[in-house]
Amino acid sequence: MPNQSWKLLCYKRKSNHAKIYQRSKGADIRAFVVDGEIVGAMKRQAKPGDFRSNLHRGGTSELITLTSQEEETALKSVEILGLKIAGVDMLKTNSGPVVLEVNASPGLEGIEGTTGVDIAGKIINFIEKNRK
Repeated sequence: MPNQSWKLLCYKRKSNHAKIYQRSKGADIRAFVVDGEIVGAMKRQAKPGDFRSNLHRGGTSELITLTSQEEETALKSVEILGLKIAGVDMLKTNSGPVVLEVNASPGLEGIEGTTGVDIAGKIINFIEKNRK
């Protein structure tokens, strides 16, 4: 019987995730974290007819200011995974941000172009500061 309960739980989670994706209308948030600090954030919007908001798939982006809850979620996600550099992708929901993915090797072109922040430089400074 535990196996049936597990299957039901997984089904409910998948069902909830599908509902969240539908409500997002192809929009998500990318927060870029370097050494425990959010150095850039953007909203990404999928092209019409697609749910994937990746810029290299035709999505668009705009500069945003994260809410305190979004900042906390991004920073906590990176901390839990023990990462010093990461892109955190989230969806806005009525109950707060939901993490889609924490990417340990996120691309820079989209976030730098959208925010105007030299994130590569911030990564280099972090590496130089922490080299042994």
